[in-house]
Amino acid sequence: MELTPLSQLEGSNPYCGPLVAPKGLLTAWNTDPLLLGTLCLALGVAVLWMRRTSMPGRSQNRALAIAFAGLIVAFVSPLCAATVALFAARSVHHILLISLVAPALAIALPLSRAAGGIGFALTAGAVLLWHIPSVYDAAWNSVAVYWLMQAALLGPAWLFWSAVLHPKRQAERVFMDALQVGALAGIMGLIGAVLTFAPTALYPQHLPGSDAYGLSLLADQQLAGLIMWVPGFLPLAALAFRIVARGWARGFAT
Repeated sequence: MELTPLSQLEGSNPYCGPLVAPKGLLTAWNTDPLLLGTLCLALGVAVLWMRRTSMPGRSQNRALAIAFAGLIVAFVSPLCAATVALFAARSVHHILLISLVAPALAIALPLSRAAGGIGFALTAGAVLLWHIPSVYDAAWNSVAVYWLMQAALLGPAWLFWSAVLHPKRQAERVFMDALQVGALAGIMGLIGAVLTFAPTALYPQHLPGSDAYGLSLLADQQLAGLIMWVPGFLPLAALAFRIVARGWARGFAT
């Protein structure tokens, strides 16, 4: 694969780099053998674990397929390269992990259903941490920190959704679960509002990329904020509605 590298900030070393010009973005797939091998191994382990613990149904198989498709989009597809160019793409990346991959993993391979509160707190903390400029800079310049931050985002979200989407969740917990989903959407919306209305750009790492893609650094940040604020709310709202509807139906059933 031939990429078109552009000049970057001195010393920067993002995982999904090098920075790719717009005309080369669609072919900028991440072929890191360690990543691809890890995803294949994880998929194999997940399938074996599902078969060992229970006979998976269609919904579990479908959820597992969605989860791994989401991981491929996030880390293998050109979206990975786009996160080096634009902070707005980073927002899409985070929404994908929190609102699609983590819920799908929770349906296919649920973790503890008793730790939803802990999962919520850790997920909210990870989202906030990602947007602290100094932490973002550390993740930008260190592959180890980058993957640590990704794990800090995906792992707790997986734990959180495992609790609130569990099919045997107590009916009396339904509205509290929906409130927690709403609170997570509110936190993301608050961060989105801060990014949208901040008078200065907070992430200079994206200066070469925003220039290459025809945006100012501040405009890229504002676009990221709008993505978190508006489109980022929709999947969480849909999941909250599903939780309430399921609890309502179970309430009538009892």
